[in-house]
Amino acid sequence: VQLQASGGGLVQAGGSLRLSCAASGFTLDYYAIGWFRQAPGKEREGVSCISSSGGSTYYADSVKGRFTISRDNAKNTVYLQMNSLKPEDTAVYYCAADHTKGFGTTWFRCLHGMDYWGKGTQVTVSS
Repeated sequence: VQLQASGGGLVQAGGSLRLSCAASGFTLDYYAIGWFRQAPGKEREGVSCISSSGGSTYYADSVKGRFTISRDNAKNTVYLQMNSLKPEDTAVYYCAADHTKGFGTTWFRCLHGMDYWGKGTQVTVSS
């Protein structure tokens, strides 16, 4: 069971990036997926979550209106489209999976109930 985040890079403030979270060894169909980030010297924080069906999405206040989470279960991949990036978005971004067995999820469960974690991808936003 592996998750791999990719798509990070260096971008100027106001720019965009799309992160991908690909799963191998299991299908994401029955998992809620969350994106998290950790900046140097700071605690890890939840960024966004999506239910297994894609019908429910959640966002941290700091990214609402700028980031969009989506999933393509046929490709076993979840995406995080990040627009209007700010220097404070600089962090290592991780994706994680919660086996909800096809049921819904909540923001609280997303923040505290992840079962599997992938390696991160660095996002750096220059001012």
